[in-house]
Amino acid sequence: MNARVLVMAKAPVPGLAKTRLGVAIGMEAAADLAAAALLDTLATCRRAFGEDCHLAIDGDLGVARRGCEITDALATWTVFAQHGATFGERLAHAHGRLAAGSPGVVVQIGMDTPQVTVSDLRLAAGLAEGGAAVLGPALDGGWWALALEHAERAAVLCGVPMSTQGTYAATWSALAAAGLEVRETCAHLDVDTVEDAALVAGAAPNTRFGDTWLALAAVAR
Repeated sequence: MNARVLVMAKAPVPGLAKTRLGVAIGMEAAADLAAAALLDTLATCRRAFGEDCHLAIDGDLGVARRGCEITDALATWTVFAQHGATFGERLAHAHGRLAAGSPGVVVQIGMDTPQVTVSDLRLAAGLAEGGAAVLGPALDGGWWALALEHAERAAVLCGVPMSTQGTYAATWSALAAAGLEVRETCAHLDVDTVEDAALVAGAAPNTRFGDTWLALAAVAR
């Protein structure tokens, strides 16, 4: 399978990453969880796709929580900055950058699903072979994964409202309107709230995210 991964991420800097969660548990604790989630995501992607891994980053890893550890994990990755006024534009730009390189399926995910497995990623890549667009629904109405064999087709995301309860449906409609067959892969829970974090930590024991959540919970007690 000729496939690669694109991770869209925010540097886990307090006050920048996971701010909705930070309102409940503090911005520094939220950034710690974001760092753990990103590290888990990078490790899973590396196992799934080898060295053909790409990260589009928003923010400065130099001032991020666990920044040195994240930088070390990215030693074999292609890393570049996000560009665009809206998240849809940043997604389209990142996909377009990969489309200008080698051909093959691009599986794009974020950093909010540290429970994602190698099998989940490879399934999405396989479903996209033959030219389909593949969406992985998130339980909040968004999506956690988009896989495209022709990554330039992500240009349609520029007009899709992101981070709403209707984002998944709107993305599906935009892809279909562009003439793509849209297929669905497995659903996952994004980490946005305290309740989400507890559920994901429970579903992904022995991960950096799970360990970080347990440590924060122990301090809170």
